[in-house]
Amino acid sequence: MRPMPDADPVSVLYVDPDDDARLETATDLEVSPLVDASVETCATIDEAVDILESTAIDCLVTEHDLPDGAGLELVEWIRDNQPDLSCILYTNATPDAIRTAAFGSVVVEYLPKEIPDSVTALARLISNVVSQRSQLAYPIPETEDERLAAIERYDVTDLEAAETVDRLSDLVASHFDVAVAFAGIVDAHEERFLACKGADWEQLDREDTICTYTLLEDDHMIVENVQSDGRFADVDVLEELDIRSYAGVPLKTPDGLPIGALCLIHDEPRSYTDSEIEDLRKFADELMEQLELRRRLRETERAVPKPDHQGAR
Repeated sequence: MRPMPDADPVSVLYVDPDDDARLETATDLEVSPLVDASVETCATIDEAVDILESTAIDCLVTEHDLPDGAGLELVEWIRDNQPDLSCILYTNATPDAIRTAAFGSVVVEYLPKEIPDSVTALARLISNVVSQRSQLAYPIPETEDERLAAIERYDVTDLEAAETVDRLSDLVASHFDVAVAFAGIVDAHEERFLACKGADWEQLDREDTICTYTLLEDDHMIVENVQSDGRFADVDVLEELDIRSYAGVPLKTPDGLPIGALCLIHDEPRSYTDSEIEDLRKFADELMEQLELRRRLRETERAVPKPDHQGAR
C-alpha cells in the first residue's frame, strides 16, 4: 500500500448494523475538521468483504456485534488478506465481552462509543492510525533485520548461480504456461530479479512489489486479480508491467527466513489449483537448495587457507 498524497482523503469503511447510527457517524466523520475522510458504509461482514475486495480502503471501523458474525471475524479476514490495513473496533461492546486474544497486531485501537464526544475521538484516531501506517509504503516482517542479514549470506552474484536460476525460471514459465516467471530477492528497499523469463525486469522499488507481501506468508500468496485488490489496484507500475495476476512462494533459508520469492505472473486474471501451488513450492525448494549448496561451498572455499609460496624455490 502506498502512502497517500496529502491532498487525497482517507478512505474509510464503516461497518455497523444500526442504520441511523451508521449514517450519523459517517456524516459526522466526513465533515470533521480532524480528518479528511471519504466514508463508505455497510452493515455486514459479507458486504464489507465485497467492498474491501473491490475498493482501496485505508481504514476499517467496525462495530463488534454484526448480523453475520463478530467484528473481529472481519478483522481476522483482513489479517489474512490485507494485513497492512488500519483497523478500529468502535463499539458498544465492553472489552469483557470481546475475544481480546483475537486482536493480534491488526486491530490498532479499541474505542467505546459511550465515551463523551466519541465521534470526535474516532476522527482523531482514524487520522493518527492511518498517518502512522502511511509512514511506510509496505509491511515489514518482524524478522526484517535477520532477513536482511541472511540476504548478505546469499550474494547470488558471488555464488555464480545465475545460469541455474535462469534454467529454473525457464522451466517454471513453461510448466505453468504463464507470461512471466521470476525469482526475486527482496532487499531493504527494492526487489532484485535473479532471473526473469518472459520479461527483462531487473529490479523494482519494494513499495511497488507484491513479493514484499509474500514475505509475510508461511506458504504462498495468490492474487487472482491484481486490479481488484485494494493493496495493489493503485500501484501504477504493476499496471504498466501488465501484471494482472500473481502467484508466489517465499524463498526461505533453512532457519525459515524469507529472502525473496519464486513467482508466476500472467497478463490476465488467473487462479491456481492446490496441485499447481504444490508444484511451485517444489520449484522454490529446489532453488533454495541450489542457493544453499553454493553458499556452503563458498564458505568452505573461504575457510581453506591459501598455500604460502614465499619459501618455494
